[in-house]
Amino acid sequence: MNDDVRNIVLGVIAAGVSAALGWLARTYLWRRRMRRKQAFFGLPDNSESLLVVNRNAGGPELSVMRHDVFALLELAALIKDCRAHARVVAHDAAHQGFGERAEFCLGGPYSNYRMAAHLSSLLPGVRVNVDTEPGPHQGAFHIDGHDYLMDGGRSEYVLLARLTAGARRDSRPVFLFCGQRAITNQAATRYLARNHERLARKYGDGSFVLLLKVVNSQAYGPDVVELVADVTGPARTPSPEPAAAD
Repeated sequence: MNDDVRNIVLGVIAAGVSAALGWLARTYLWRRRMRRKQAFFGLPDNSESLLVVNRNAGGPELSVMRHDVFALLELAALIKDCRAHARVVAHDAAHQGFGERAEFCLGGPYSNYRMAAHLSSLLPGVRVNVDTEPGPHQGAFHIDGHDYLMDGGRSEYVLLARLTAGARRDSRPVFLFCGQRAITNQAATRYLARNHERLARKYGDGSFVLLLKVVNSQAYGPDVVELVADVTGPARTPSPEPAAAD
């Protein structure tokens, strides 16, 4: 074998080894990224998760608002990417605790009993005005002494939370998307889909509660979202009841 042939053979071998090492490195990084994503969402391979939705006011059958359907599609894509499965459950049919399966709960406490229960037991520092009569305080959030009022189509708020049950290492999280309108629920799911890697780096497998503001949804839909504050501490601390009027 002359020098030219030997150099060609060595070059081919080196290229093959380099390609193999590159493939192994990409595979390792992809698997590590997948494990982190699965851990953040509580969705190991072939696990089952719950998508808890409210019923539309139109009747007793399960009928979901259009923007809540879009939110479910956002979440279904995340769940599928984690190689897990989802089951849609009506809010008044999810008679079980949490921690056994990952849960994604959408809707405000006025139309989602499951959300109302989660807020009461897990986020006692959050009060939501559930009055159905139109008014400036309809749907308002009260957190840490501040009121966050809804200006429909212009300025609306939504809570995005990841919560775990106690100190169990195998406890699966519950994600809350508690918005003042259905479009804000979709905005929160889209924010989670776009920012889950950053949130996982910051919070790991811990709990967090974020207050988000949806800006000018009548023009931009659910796409323009601002982070108002991390309200994890105040939201999980019982707030004093408002003083009764004399």
